[in-house]
Amino acid sequence: MSLEVKEKTQVRLVFLGAAGVGKTALIQRFLQDTFEPKHRRTVEELHSKEYDIGGVKITVEILDTSGSYSFPAMRKLSIQNSDAFALVYALDDAESLETVKSLRDEIMEIKEDKNTPIVVVGNKSDREQERQVSNKDALSTVEQDWNNSYLETSAKDNANVVEVFKELLQQANLPSRLSPALRRRRETFPKDTDFRPPMNKTNSCILS
Repeated sequence: MSLEVKEKTQVRLVFLGAAGVGKTALIQRFLQDTFEPKHRRTVEELHSKEYDIGGVKITVEILDTSGSYSFPAMRKLSIQNSDAFALVYALDDAESLETVKSLRDEIMEIKEDKNTPIVVVGNKSDREQERQVSNKDALSTVEQDWNNSYLETSAKDNANVVEVFKELLQQANLPSRLSPALRRRRETFPKDTDFRPPMNKTNSCILS
């Protein structure tokens, strides 16, 4: 009897957090290497990207959720159907960390699995002068109390953005061979900075 665990070929990542913390900005920076400083309200957008790793097709879905509108039924469905979670707050907004705490409790209740892949993301590290949440306090809560991963990022400065996705995918047990492919992901997109991939459509690429 084989005890070999099969690697996943499809995974859904969901980004949750309060309004204006930079969820969409992080996803845009990862997928398109662009940054839009003006906040745009999101209801829900699903991005899908397909990788070909050694002949094995890996589909990564990224769900961008609303922080501006209250859709508890939609959020519950998003949590039920997702494999790994990025809980995003803004380092210059202490209240947004409280939102993350509530969201994590909701995920734990719905998933009923203490080992659910979760990465807590403190975004806007470029605004150090306005910081309201210390790195020490965040690490203590997230890594010691919750036993989850923690990263500080800046979508504006492109700091630690790829690392968030690598951590999510590793926790979701996708093939480790996918990690180096993430750093080359932008080669598949046109050089035109105005390029925007269509929503809810798969973007395919072959990476060796």
